[in-house]
Amino acid sequence: MTPQSSTGRRVALVTGASSGIGAATACALAQAGCNVAINFNHNKSGAEEVAEICRSYAAAALVLQGDISNDKDCRAIAEAVTERWGRLDILINNAGMTRFADTGDLEALTAADFAEIFSVNVTGAYQMTRAATSALGQSRGSIVNISSHSGFSGIGSSMAYAASKGALNTLTLSLARSLAPDIRVNAVCPGFVDTDWMAPKLSADDLADFKRKSADIAPLNRIVLPEEVAEAALWFALGGRSITGQLLVIDAGTHLTVGAPL
Repeated sequence: MTPQSSTGRRVALVTGASSGIGAATACALAQAGCNVAINFNHNKSGAEEVAEICRSYAAAALVLQGDISNDKDCRAIAEAVTERWGRLDILINNAGMTRFADTGDLEALTAADFAEIFSVNVTGAYQMTRAATSALGQSRGSIVNISSHSGFSGIGSSMAYAASKGALNTLTLSLARSLAPDIRVNAVCPGFVDTDWMAPKLSADDLADFKRKSADIAPLNRIVLPEEVAEAALWFALGGRSITGQLLVIDAGTHLTVGAPL
């Protein structure tokens, strides 16, 4: 898992990298010796902070604004990366969105909600992959999709979100088949991760209670950290040369608690 020399560093592009799992993954890639392109949609200051951390590891960092639900933006992002470094070795499809909705209320989601969530979580990942395929193929690169355990369990922030992650899992398998042998495609599927993902839905006290319950129900009695998801993403990206089409659950064992889901 050692990147190439400084004169031929591997180049990674991480979408939605201004915070959370994306930020942790971008920083981990930089620490591992990769140059990193950091995509954001709205949070420019967060992306710039991530870039500074990457540079502290002696990596070059490029901050790129773009909405991956827009195919034109995806193509521009990929082009900017190859113009800067002349190559692309790793794509981390991390950008995602949700709508919080009570699964017991089928009126809580609209067709527009489904369309918007799928446009980012599924179509966006497809479009970004398509835009990056030529460069990734030249380097026999790797794609890692950041999915979710929701894609297996149907449990999550909303039915639309869970359905989109199920679709992303299927897309991972399809892409792994169609892009072989030149590009490997895998996905990591975390359960609840200790980020600010739930902050728009829960108060500080309720969020702390949710974290406690998440840890209590998990067989490993802990919740997953973003750095741990990043660790798995890096393993797929920089190692595992004979591994493609895999969906790796990272949830401290919560998927084992089928009789008492959170």
